[in-house]
Amino acid sequence: MTTVTTSRSNLMGALCALVAVMCFSLNDVGIKFLSDRYALHQVIFIRSTIAMALFLGILMPLNGGLHVIRTRRLGMHLLRGFCVVFANMCLFLGLAAMPIADAVAVFFVSPLVITVFSVIFLRETVGARRWAAIAVGFIGVLVIVRPGTATFQAASLLPIAAATLYAVMHILARKIGGTETAATMAFYIQATFIVASLIFGAALGHGDYAGSGHPSLEFLLRAWGPVAPGDWPLFVMLGTTGLMGGFFISQAYRLSEAAFAAPFEYVSMPMAIMWGVTVFGTWPGPTAWAGILLIVGSGLYLVWRETARNRTITARSPNRR
Repeated sequence: MTTVTTSRSNLMGALCALVAVMCFSLNDVGIKFLSDRYALHQVIFIRSTIAMALFLGILMPLNGGLHVIRTRRLGMHLLRGFCVVFANMCLFLGLAAMPIADAVAVFFVSPLVITVFSVIFLRETVGARRWAAIAVGFIGVLVIVRPGTATFQAASLLPIAAATLYAVMHILARKIGGTETAATMAFYIQATFIVASLIFGAALGHGDYAGSGHPSLEFLLRAWGPVAPGDWPLFVMLGTTGLMGGFFISQAYRLSEAAFAAPFEYVSMPMAIMWGVTVFGTWPGPTAWAGILLIVGSGLYLVWRETARNRTITARSPNRR
């Protein structure tokens, strides 16, 4: 693959990542809004059922019909599905107990982890300056989580767990992206969500274990119940953005280098702050702002370094036109 082709592929991957994170940001708002009324597994089941209906009715016909669900990499798809199901559960449980900006900021250890994993598993190259940026980002996470202090809460570890699983999911997408389409990956993700939410619903949906009073535990252990008519538009939004977010993020990591696409997900950070202020009436405190600036600053530096490196390589390439 020529340098020009790689640059174009990276650009398309970055655009797909931007669309995906906008969808995921809307999903975060919707999930947090519903977290005090429904069980997590019920929300996921309804969301994924709507997403699957949209996939079968719209996305599958546009991508070759039934052919799109055929695969020889079923085991990898199931592993990705396992990672995304538990990544989402951990993040959403964290959102139930934390301000949305804090939870999203902690979750943004994921692009840093993706960059690390891209070196370990994909043999991509990361220089000393980018390693320094990754270290700064991790320091930002510690500033927000504040382990060992009186303000530390165990729920803040949930977005970190989500971030690690999320990173593994995208590394797997990069590995199978040469043979599997984004639509195929989106189908198996939604199918895994439906099966997993039904299993959790059968085990916990009776509500016998609820009553602890902790927002995260209540969200996980609450009984299934009827959906209020006024909440159905929100569920439709969740299903639509969940499907499109999964499709575009899979496309992003198929098309571009993982270390290049990952930092573009930081667009979710200012969106999370906006949602926190306008929808939930929360504003990050001074310590949270410090952590956010460290995390976002490290991500922006990674973007700048990658762009500068690509310009240098392209200028020296004999394939340029």
